[in-house]
Formats: sequence, C-alpha cells, structure tokens
Amino acid sequence: MLLMPKRDWQWGYNETHQVLSVSLGDDMEFLSPYKFKSLIPDAKKTTEFSVEHAKFYIDLVDRLSKSLSLNDALLVQIALNATAAHFLLKPQMPKSWFFNVSHQCVYSEVGKLFQLTTNEHTVLAMVIESGLQASLMMIMSAECRLTESKSLLQFETIKVMHDRLAPLSPSLRQVNAA
Repeated sequence: MLLMPKRDWQWGYNETHQVLSVSLGDDMEFLSPYKFKSLIPDAKKTTEFSVEHAKFYIDLVDRLSKSLSLNDALLVQIALNATAAHFLLKPQMPKSWFFNVSHQCVYSEVGKLFQLTTNEHTVLAMVIESGLQASLMMIMSAECRLTESKSLLQFETIKVMHDRLAPLSPSLRQVNAA
C-alpha cells in the first residue's frame, strides 16, 4: 500500500532508537537512519510534515515509480528518507575524493539517479539536493565502501561534485531494502 501524506503526519526524534522519525498516525511510526548529530536543531523537536514536505515526497514517489521497478513499501521508504534528508539534515561539505571522476557530463536534479564509482565498486545513488557544482546524494545500494574502514549504508548521504556523477548503467537499476 502506497502511503500518501496526511494532516496528522509529524516529524519527531525517537529517543528509544535515537533517530529521526515520522509519525504516520494510527500508531504507525517510520524510523529514518538519521542520527541526532546529523540533524538540524528543528528536527530534534516535534514538527509538522508540511505542505512543502508533502509536495517533495509526492514528486519523488512519482519520479521513482517511473524510473525504477519498486514495491510500494520500498518506494515509501526511499521517499520518506529522501524527504527527511532534504529538509532536516545539516548541510554537508563535498567529499568527492572518495569517488572517481566521471568522463561524461551530466545534469543533476532532485530525484535523478546516478552511479558513483570508488576504487572498489560502483553504487547507485539519488540526488536529494542539487547545487551549482555539487549535489547531496543518498546511497541507494546496500552499502558504499569508501575506504577499508569507512562505509556508507543504504539511505546515508554524501555530498559530491557533479564531475563524480556518472550516467546510470542498466545493471544498477535494482534497489533492494537493506
């Protein structure tokens, strides 16, 4: 079942799990992967899931359902995490050095899928925020190993320069829940 925003949806901080959450009404709560230290101050208290948040979420659900074959639960999970990241995470500085330069020019826009390549592997990533020279990316693959000791898990974010974004290869169009 595809969840659509309602008036009673609210952002909050789940103390038990120590992550940002969305109360979906009717005793349902969605837990994001975003911890206290990565959140803006407003995310640490209960706030409404605004009309702007709902529009971003719905636009993303629509875009993803056209570009990837996903079940409704995964589509909702991706869209809620992306909405949380877009509106409630602290700004990040680019960390492009983890990724290889792409030799193809691309156009970055919110919701667009790209591949990022490290020395070890290639991962699927989605634009959450697009700037003039860099974009905030959400990792869609199960894991993105940056170094021997540093990895990003699915739905974590990293900001990279646009010259690191490569067009999506057909083999990367598969997203699985972690």
